[in-house]
Amino acid sequence: MNPIRYAKRECQDQEKIHNFLSQAKTGFLGLSTKDQPYVVPLNFILWENSIYFHGANEGRKVEMIKENNNACFTVSEEYGTLVSPIPAHTDTAYMSTMIFGKIESITDIEEATQAMQKMLDKYVPGYYDSLLTRSHVERYRSALGSKTALFKILITEITAKENEPNEKKLFFPGRHVREEKKET
Repeated sequence: MNPIRYAKRECQDQEKIHNFLSQAKTGFLGLSTKDQPYVVPLNFILWENSIYFHGANEGRKVEMIKENNNACFTVSEEYGTLVSPIPAHTDTAYMSTMIFGKIESITDIEEATQAMQKMLDKYVPGYYDSLLTRSHVERYRSALGSKTALFKILITEITAKENEPNEKKLFFPGRHVREEKKET
């Protein structure tokens, strides 16, 4: 495990990290083969200490996973710009995580159905009248005709950083340094 260089920004609160990953909508899957990096944005869920995502069962992502199943999954949310009368102290409020692990293809239909249901619960809570069925997951094809594949990243390491928003320092349109200097 590599330590976080800016240690005062490190977040080790596992509940806070879990809550952040449960509400964040987009993660970025980083893969690499033959000295070629590849990063793709994805919808995801955190479940059973793994990151689950889905997509077509063919294509560049799937080929790269078959060749090298090591992954880095990054999630970041920006909460605003923090101003200061000193330009070098202008900063960003944020939370971010980097997750490392190995990707596995989900072949168990029960696990796949549960994971897909959890995705629906996250992204469209309460929209459907009934739970997702196993047969729907088995039969589903994308608009391009591809069967859906489900994957999980078995997490080996999570790091998190944050710079919490400070309401007094948040930038808003019309805010100007002249007013900041008058107050000091």
